[in-house]
Amino acid sequence: MKLFRRGSVADRPLSCRQVGKILQSFLDAELDEVTTDKVAEHLEDCRRCGMAADVYLEIKASLGRDAPVVPEEALGRLESFARRLAAGEPEDPSASP
Repeated sequence: MKLFRRGSVADRPLSCRQVGKILQSFLDAELDEVTTDKVAEHLEDCRRCGMAADVYLEIKASLGRDAPVVPEEALGRLESFARRLAAGEPEDPSASP
């Protein structure tokens, strides 16, 4: 007599823990099609995991963007301020904010 099985482990939805372990691979498109579909399905249903994926995607996008150009004058003022701060000198009252 054969026992009826409601579905194998592979047919079950992924848990948050399982998704967390492979989320980076999913975002980098490194997973097979079946696993990709299961992660995508979980992310659609789970707000917490979906938000985590959104954060990772935003970080990844920001790392790919060019850094803003900071004027040399601003860098000079910042370096001067940092030196004064490190030396324990009071703030320069003539410096404009």
